[in-house]
Amino acid sequence: MMEQRTRRSLLFGPLPIRIMVGITFMAHGYPKLIDLAGTQGFFSQIGLPAELAVLIGLLEFIGGLVLILGILTRISSALLIGDMIGAILIVKISKGFVGGYEFDLLLLAGAASLLITGPGRASIEWDVIKREIFPAGKKLVVNA
Repeated sequence: MMEQRTRRSLLFGPLPIRIMVGITFMAHGYPKLIDLAGTQGFFSQIGLPAELAVLIGLLEFIGGLVLILGILTRISSALLIGDMIGAILIVKISKGFVGGYEFDLLLLAGAASLLITGPGRASIEWDVIKREIFPAGKKLVVNA
């Protein structure tokens, strides 16, 4: 009984994380793409190339969408982790934890969780393709 509950939580546990992290990234990527000139201006102000604004906007919007759908979850998560590390180190670290980088750190943790667990059962990778596209690798079995 306990094993069945644990298996179920591993299969469906990533779903709420995928949905909320995905929606949040989409919500932050969309304005970057809509106001591209403003985003490029901001990037220039903080010392980043203005051209990076398009890539970051697309990464956040499309990355969030593929997380919600549950396809290419590990790749998207890894890229979004890099995005959040950059945002924290370049923009938010000087503002401190509260009111600064706590939100970005929470998104980073959600993406890291998805990188570790994969998309879970309720995803396109499992429901349509019938397998995880980029599995974590072989499981280590330790005999006690």
